[in-house]
Amino acid sequence: MRLAMIGESLIERIIARMNMAPTPMVETQIAFSMARSIMAGVKLGIYDAIGRGATTATEVAAVCNTDREATTKLLNTLVGCRYLRHREGHYRLTPKAQKWLLQSSPHSIADKLLFQYDEWDIVAKYEDYVTTGRPLDIHGSLTDTSAWNRYQRGMRALASISAEEVADRLPVPAGATTMLDIGGSHGYYSVCACRRHAGLRSTILDLPQAVEHAAPILAQEGMGERVAHRAGNALSDELGNDAWDVVFLSQLVHHFTDEQNRELMRRIARALKPGGVCVLLDTVRPSSPEGAGGIGAVLDLYFAATSRSGTWPLATMQAWQRDAGLAVEKPIHLRTLPGCAMVIGRKSLARGA
Repeated sequence: MRLAMIGESLIERIIARMNMAPTPMVETQIAFSMARSIMAGVKLGIYDAIGRGATTATEVAAVCNTDREATTKLLNTLVGCRYLRHREGHYRLTPKAQKWLLQSSPHSIADKLLFQYDEWDIVAKYEDYVTTGRPLDIHGSLTDTSAWNRYQRGMRALASISAEEVADRLPVPAGATTMLDIGGSHGYYSVCACRRHAGLRSTILDLPQAVEHAAPILAQEGMGERVAHRAGNALSDELGNDAWDVVFLSQLVHHFTDEQNRELMRRIARALKPGGVCVLLDTVRPSSPEGAGGIGAVLDLYFAATSRSGTWPLATMQAWQRDAGLAVEKPIHLRTLPGCAMVIGRKSLARGA
């Protein structure tokens, strides 16, 4: 998937195709101004105000406690960005704003857009990363309670995009009862998996700070008897032997080096029950820059700059599992998260294999 400049008339499409338009300006100034406008709509409560019935700029400004004239400018910008529609002085939400940006929507990613204010400051340091090669520790940058809360709520919102699909397609062994969700913080993947598989219980292993701030989010799901937190560190904690039917890691391996991931896979293989599966859900780095696509290329740099390694190729992740003694199965590419896949390794049914 790729973001691109799209002409709104035949003339504009011809101009774009002939490289006559200053595309870099569109992909920088217009792109970041558009992004900030959409984010501001969430932070100021614009979409929720309209969703609750405010339709004019005066009404929206009154609900959001903002300046009427400046609010009109933002509303008109969001019309241009196709998040609002306008007719005779009245504004209404487009379908994508209704689905994704209303706090009341079950598909809302509004909390992810609020966390993007933190990410905005992080990506502003790309030049430092490229100059020095030293990654920026995104978790280390969460220095106060409010930042940790924004992060956990943002990750929970992000999970809502694909968690139902993941639960439906997760290769859970028949009769499975135990799942270890490494780095699962908010727990929504575990919640959906346990709702899908009646006999399954999940333990979420995550850092103490993550557990502290994710616990209230998990509690809202009412799954306390079947989904529970365990504070710890996946790189050093004991994972057990023949203990788990499913070990699940979502968007985690891009935080670790190749050596760390190889060792983690060996420990996971020991921890799996015979016939158990290890599932790595992550963004996949294409094998060549030409095949990365716009979003894939951008995310590779983002994860490299904010963690340790960036995204990993499918073949590399499968090699970790294979070298740990797991049988690699066909990956499952997600429809709800283009560019992401579940990479699957299964332990032999023969005990001790």
